[in-house]
Amino acid sequence: MNETIRELLAQRHYGRLRAYLSELNVVDIAALFLGLSQEDMVLLFRLLPKETAADTFSYMESEAQQSLCEAMNDVELRAVLDELAMDDTVDMLEEMPANVVKKVLQSCDMQYRKSINQFLSYPEDSAGSLMTIELVDLKSSMTVGQAFDHIRRTGVNKETIYTCYVIGDNRVLEGVVTVKTLLLADKETLIGEIMETNIIYVHTLDDQEQIAYLFGKYDFLALPVVDTENRLVGIITIDDALDVIQEENTEDFEKMAAISPSDDSYLRTSVFTHAKKRIVWLLILMLSATVTGTIITKYEDAFAAIPLLVAFIPMIMDTGGNCGSQSSTLVIRGMALNEIAPRDALRVWFKEIRVALLVGVALALVNGLRIFFQYGSFLMAATVGFTLILTVCLSKSLGCILPIVAKRLKVDPAIMAAPIITTVVDACSIFIYFNVALLVLHV
Repeated sequence: MNETIRELLAQRHYGRLRAYLSELNVVDIAALFLGLSQEDMVLLFRLLPKETAADTFSYMESEAQQSLCEAMNDVELRAVLDELAMDDTVDMLEEMPANVVKKVLQSCDMQYRKSINQFLSYPEDSAGSLMTIELVDLKSSMTVGQAFDHIRRTGVNKETIYTCYVIGDNRVLEGVVTVKTLLLADKETLIGEIMETNIIYVHTLDDQEQIAYLFGKYDFLALPVVDTENRLVGIITIDDALDVIQEENTEDFEKMAAISPSDDSYLRTSVFTHAKKRIVWLLILMLSATVTGTIITKYEDAFAAIPLLVAFIPMIMDTGGNCGSQSSTLVIRGMALNEIAPRDALRVWFKEIRVALLVGVALALVNGLRIFFQYGSFLMAATVGFTLILTVCLSKSLGCILPIVAKRLKVDPAIMAAPIITTVVDACSIFIYFNVALLVLHV
């Protein structure tokens, strides 16, 4: 597709290019701008119809948006902003350098600039920073017929018209009604008689993670946002909620892999930034692993007497780390979905310890039989088997408890994932192994 666009641009076949673009979805058109020169970007953008251009602009990568903003004159920039949803404008400006933000704001009228500045003043990742003010509001005293007239008159540039919000004096949120409910009601029916008054809403300063949870729990298409006085100030739509869910999941995955979260995609992040975001945790984990080395050094006499002890160290450490990672992953995900709360710590631990006993005994039997038949030593088989049971129980206990403790301390539980759990379990498993060996083998 990109090659076709480049060829048509190079040959200056603008008529064919315009016809080609008219057959594409705006999301696919936005992807075409990647890799084009600034001159070709502007040329391609100017070939798009006004409304299509604004929709395409909202789906572009921030680099393409920045290039266009720098190249467009004030009239063109103003035309795009007029068609762009307010939340899309704010999202764009949050990614832009100061000089581009200044140019964009200068092309806006005073009222529009004031609205943008108000959005930008909300904390990042809050409901206020995600919402849009382009919504349909109704009065409870309206009839259904009057409501439809109002929707037809004002709904053209709204983010959504399917869900309408009923407001009273001073824009206090009173209810919500869907277009489906309106269509099935009599034209003379009052909105106040059919609106839903049991409203789920969020406040402007609520965290985006809570917002994503509400969308998932209640299957909303839109969620109203109110201020401290319960006045309707905006709505968050499902497309923004999906972006939040993706961002939160990506952040958790990065933390679980001991990587500092990044706002940019993998390919747009420089090598230096990648290294910087990984090296701190790697240094911490590397230095903390010296504890394991110290423990092994302390028991030099044991494996000097029975060198075979050393052969089972990697297997015991890996098994413990893997078991702990399994538990921590399940618990962290459960807390992210609000299936597990800190008050459930005892229930979670009791379930995991039973799982650990079943798993530990199975692993101990398999390894015990293998060691007995391979080395002919019942005591060595018993040492490794008993160590595995204790190690699995400990690692699964740590794997479920540490994320819950982190949650209780208001720390992201994702940091208590595989790397941290593995490092702690490695040291504990070696300590258990050699103490069991001292008891069983009398070394």
